[in-house]
Amino acid sequence: MGKKKYLYGLALGLVAGGLFAGCAVTGQPLSERRMTSGPYILTPDSTNRLQLDFVFHIPENYIKKRNRLIVTPQLCHGSEVKEEYLPVVLDAPVFRQKMLRKQVLEQETDPYEACVRKPERGNQAFHLPYRQTVQLPEGVENGRIVAVVTTDGCGACTGLDTVEVAFVQNLVPLTEDTWRLPVEKREFVVRPKVREGSGEARLQFAINQSDIDLSMGDNRQEMEGMLHTLQPIVEDTLAVLDAVTITGLASADGSSAYNTALARNRALSAKNWLAGELDLDAAGRQVFRVSSRPEGWQPVLLAMTAAGDKDSVAVKNILETYGDKDEDVHERYIRRLPCWNRIKKEYLQKDRKVAYIYTYTMKSFTTDAQLLALYESRPDAFNEEELLRVAALKKGGEEKMEVYRTILTYFPQSEAAASDYASILINEGRLKEAREVLTSLAKHSPLVTNMLAATHAYAHDYEKAAELLQNIDLPSAKYNLGLVKARQRKLHEAYALLKPFVDLNSAIIALSVNENNQAEKVLERLDDESCKAEYVRALLAARLHKRSEFYNHLEAACRDNRLRKRAVDEPDFVPYKKDNRFRMLVHRKH
Repeated sequence: MGKKKYLYGLALGLVAGGLFAGCAVTGQPLSERRMTSGPYILTPDSTNRLQLDFVFHIPENYIKKRNRLIVTPQLCHGSEVKEEYLPVVLDAPVFRQKMLRKQVLEQETDPYEACVRKPERGNQAFHLPYRQTVQLPEGVENGRIVAVVTTDGCGACTGLDTVEVAFVQNLVPLTEDTWRLPVEKREFVVRPKVREGSGEARLQFAINQSDIDLSMGDNRQEMEGMLHTLQPIVEDTLAVLDAVTITGLASADGSSAYNTALARNRALSAKNWLAGELDLDAAGRQVFRVSSRPEGWQPVLLAMTAAGDKDSVAVKNILETYGDKDEDVHERYIRRLPCWNRIKKEYLQKDRKVAYIYTYTMKSFTTDAQLLALYESRPDAFNEEELLRVAALKKGGEEKMEVYRTILTYFPQSEAAASDYASILINEGRLKEAREVLTSLAKHSPLVTNMLAATHAYAHDYEKAAELLQNIDLPSAKYNLGLVKARQRKLHEAYALLKPFVDLNSAIIALSVNENNQAEKVLERLDDESCKAEYVRALLAARLHKRSEFYNHLEAACRDNRLRKRAVDEPDFVPYKKDNRFRMLVHRKH
């Protein structure tokens, strides 16, 4: 943030001649030629700090031999002195000697000791640099820096002079937090709601038998587990059971053909028991299918490996060597191992596995009335699209958020629900909650990332927001990144990003980088008659020297008391400060 020459047609002679009043008492010049500086325009950084970096021009014979020059910069806002900054002090030779004597003989303390400099060229003209970083007071967006000058030695008594040094201008606070968070428009489409599930039961059978004996082992518990999975679907008036496939897994030990047929019969026994318990009619039983497949030797190898059995290596080698052969070949070689009897005793499973897969279709709800009525009692019967439609039908924000929470319960990775829910939370200022909702998604689309960045931008974490936005190729993300860059005071980058957009923010940033023609194009197309828009038009008119337009827009802007107060110190309005009309506008009470 460096100094800039004031480019808006401001005459240095008017400034040095005491154009401003009310900030400090202005007396007669200390010599025929006044001390001057600037004027400069200073722009605060993103933390509202200001780099005071300017040069005071000290004319010839400005400091008498017995004088001390004290230059005290002040921040003026309207008619008030808001801050007074560290002074710079120059001692003429005679004054310096006198002060040193007082310090030695009278133990007098010099309050300006740390600020004293010695003139390098005596009575000749010279330049006095001044550099300091200061923090602007809260609420101060613009103002002016003046230097109160005295040569009386104490800084408060005689020979007072005031030099206008710089203007503080910051147009960024005029921008609005209009972060673009587009909610995706969705057309409600009725889709078949086919759902599926799976499970397994471990059953014990008598050797070479397929009938299920519920008294053996955990057979009753295992079969009732299958029943409790399917029964709610059969009894649900909103669901239709489409298909149930029960597959018996054939044992690895013994003939593959025999075991496969036996496994199918065991699956058939499971089917018949379930159909009877579910009280299915002939049509209902038609949805059941049975099949079988070899279980293979892989479960045996896994059990041996888990037990740390050293012979698992031999079994593994056989399965890899004869991987293209069937289970009978595998069994033949495994039986030849010295450890076969131990394998048969310890690792061949005593129970048989029956696996099942089922599909069912839930009833679709086609009208808004159906959706709203059934949502209260059966949200579990809805698919994601139907729940999103319910959220759209709800009126209040809290009602909508309740539906979004329901959606995320049943569909935790629903990007649509998460982004819509987060959008409401952001608008309510609940940024942490919004961020938690968005970060819960396993994957972040550009739309979600854009919204996540907004949670950081609203929290003034512009660095994180910029990091998230920089690689998103969405118009809304580019706009948001432009606002972030403006908040970071990277105004030229902000201008490049916001230039394609037609809104008040893009016009303000264009003015911030002196792209007045671009700002004019935007404002001509902008249908905005708010006080802030009128203030921005007044800024442009002042720069383009359109006097009548300037006053028309400023009068409309001054309906806003905050803007009226800001206008007092707006650098672009300096050429009008002596006008009675200007004074009446900015000083009148509303």
